[in-house]
Amino acid sequence: MLDPEKFYKKVGIKIKKLRLEKKMKQIELAYDCDFKKQTMAKIEAGKMNLTLKTLLKLSEALNTTPSDLLDV
Repeated sequence: MLDPEKFYKKVGIKIKKLRLEKKMKQIELAYDCDFKKQTMAKIEAGKMNLTLKTLLKLSEALNTTPSDLLDV
């Protein structure tokens, strides 16, 4: 079984990778999702257990699907 902390980290890395592919700054993605920049930094660092609502906001802002964000 995958360690939850490692999973959060992998999801954060995936979110950052997709953001960078879209040439977005972290603050821009945070704004699009109605998050604070500090929250976005914690998400990308894998320090947050994301809710479904958060995954939906991120997937919409990154023009992808929640399942793609979790496919790590």
